[in-house]
Amino acid sequence: MERDRPHPAGSTLRKALGPGLLMAAAAVGVSHLVQSTRAGAEYGLLLLPVVLLACLLKYPFLEFGPRYAAATSENLLVGYRRLGRWALWLFGLVTVGTMFIVLAVVTLVTAGLAGLLLGIDASPLQISVGVLALCIALLALGNYRGLDLAMKLLVCLLTVSTLLALLLALGKTPDWSGLSGLDRLPDLGTAAGIAFLLALVGWMPIPVEAAAWSSLWTRERAAQTGHAPSLAEALLDFRLGYLGTVVLAVAFVMLGALLMHASGLQFADSAVGFSGQLVELYASGLGDWSRPLITIAALSTMFSTTLAVADAYPRVLAAIVDAGRGGDSRTASAAGGRLGYLCSLGLVSAGALLVLMFAGEGFTRLIDFATTLSFVAAPLIAWITLRAVTASHVPPEARPGPALLTLAWLGLGSGALFSLAWIGWRLAT
Repeated sequence: MERDRPHPAGSTLRKALGPGLLMAAAAVGVSHLVQSTRAGAEYGLLLLPVVLLACLLKYPFLEFGPRYAAATSENLLVGYRRLGRWALWLFGLVTVGTMFIVLAVVTLVTAGLAGLLLGIDASPLQISVGVLALCIALLALGNYRGLDLAMKLLVCLLTVSTLLALLLALGKTPDWSGLSGLDRLPDLGTAAGIAFLLALVGWMPIPVEAAAWSSLWTRERAAQTGHAPSLAEALLDFRLGYLGTVVLAVAFVMLGALLMHASGLQFADSAVGFSGQLVELYASGLGDWSRPLITIAALSTMFSTTLAVADAYPRVLAAIVDAGRGGDSRTASAAGGRLGYLCSLGLVSAGALLVLMFAGEGFTRLIDFATTLSFVAAPLIAWITLRAVTASHVPPEARPGPALLTLAWLGLGSGALFSLAWIGWRLAT
């Protein structure tokens, strides 16, 4: 699939590991905890192949981020600028149009889940302020090193607790005959079914613009450790993280199917309400002793996503400004880059809080706007990412091979079709 050097061993490889886990942490949020589990809860195992196919078709574009960074010692934003400033500003438009809303959404879901599961006597907005303040403190004081350590702990906690819950659920489910979900197939043709399917595919495991996040984290890890990763190291790190996102997506679909599909409940529309039902059904199916385990899995899922997103958008915003000024992949660890990152962190966090404080009944419309913008732009972002990683300044041996390019074009075509379908559905409704 690619032509790169053999994997080195020892301390240099350990120094390269980390950005893949950050990408995994950013991915396993609402798309996994809510959408994957809901897919299993409402449709059994029917949509499991759809989840796997979505992960496969997005793989090339998300992998191109660390591939480009390792091959060129630049972040992907610089690669976009090399295509023409129009490509950089296109990515910047999508980022600015979605960053405040996306951070507000994941913060609110995390806060709502914390309040519900931990019994915190405060409003969702007050808890959201606390969650975001904790993220800011970790990022501002710990820099990349603090983020890297926190994510490794959270992802390990999330993975162990989720897989343990799945093993327990498998032991409680001797009869698989009712889990195929084939009886729910006609429901996918309804407006609600189409909307859910499009959202599941569009956000699974994470939008394609996260390729730029991975490239920035790869460069930051290199600056932090003093070790520039080889192509083999960067790709191994990414693949470990990506495999983790796929395994967890499958685990949440199966948990939903095993413990919720036959419950007969009308599932809540909101992410927080559904998550609360999820914990209650898990506890009733596995035993009340399992409630802390499921609570840890749910909270670590959402907090790790919030922390990763709270870091990614400021990092991207600072890199866009730097690339627009002709910068050459300055990291947030550098003196000037650190100042730009902190300013961007304050701006993005303040914007997210303003959305939470003043959006009110318009919050749903803001989410619809961000979702639509992301869907419409996804094929364009995928296309410029493909062009960047195959550009003439990228060493030939580091460019994707024929098999990966074929998969990328298949993903680009399917992404365009899903975006058009999403636009058509939104216009029809």
